[in-house]
Amino acid sequence: MNLDFWIDPWRSPTSVWLVVTAAFTAIACGLPGTFLVLRRMSLAGDAISHSVLPGIVIGFLISGSLDSPWLITGAAVSGWLTVMAIDFLHRKIGVREDAATGVVFTAMFSLGVILLRLFAGKVDLDPDCVLFGNLETAIHGSVFKLGSLEIPSIVLTTGLAAAAAMIFVGALYHRLLATSFDPALAKLTGQSPARAQSLLLAITAAVVVAAFQTVGAVMSVALLVLPAATGLLVSRRVPAVLMGVVVQSLLAAVGGLYLATATNSNLGAAVILAGAIGFVATLGFSKLRL
Repeated sequence: MNLDFWIDPWRSPTSVWLVVTAAFTAIACGLPGTFLVLRRMSLAGDAISHSVLPGIVIGFLISGSLDSPWLITGAAVSGWLTVMAIDFLHRKIGVREDAATGVVFTAMFSLGVILLRLFAGKVDLDPDCVLFGNLETAIHGSVFKLGSLEIPSIVLTTGLAAAAAMIFVGALYHRLLATSFDPALAKLTGQSPARAQSLLLAITAAVVVAAFQTVGAVMSVALLVLPAATGLLVSRRVPAVLMGVVVQSLLAAVGGLYLATATNSNLGAAVILAGAIGFVATLGFSKLRL
């Protein structure tokens, strides 16, 4: 690979917006995902990323727009129903929690796929884009003009999602920390672990909606887990892990751009693969350091 391979992507404003959007998406998912990993709830993130699909489809059918608040509302309702159904099967019926999670999220995801196939032909909704994302297409959608600068709407959407995740973690940091490491003590001090968990799952559903245009409903689970898992290899202090999430997200976005350029592949998948490579490299480094 010559020098032009490394320089050429940055000569195009589109490539810069692609990297910015991918980084925003990874940060938006990675920050709440950190606390899912700390709570050993990675499978719950998988469940939410799949179960929001029916809500996304129904929200789009109502509004006819990928930028509508109906999508977030529908996803939030789907995520809430999933959590309630899992809790009911586990606590009331006696089904093992992992089995209940597997049953509910696969059922919800299957419902979403059926709705997609039934109604995708009647509306401008590409099933493959919803399932696997297509950042290259999303970046060429509607734009927001700020003077002479044209900012793709997807950049603003993912940027707002990243900002919301940062505000959420900043505002509830101590409660999330306490309920993640010692929920019994947190309950005694009146911090309500159940409420904190519900809020965490709600923000997770919201960021998944922001991510589905870039990496899709299927691969968004990787962004919920990979940055946090990588950060935990470097540090056991939560502030350092959160900082690691941001750094890993930026590196995965840049690495994904080069990987997608070299292989002429889907950028969202390339970003996730770059993140996985970063995880393996960090794991190897941490083992050598020991």
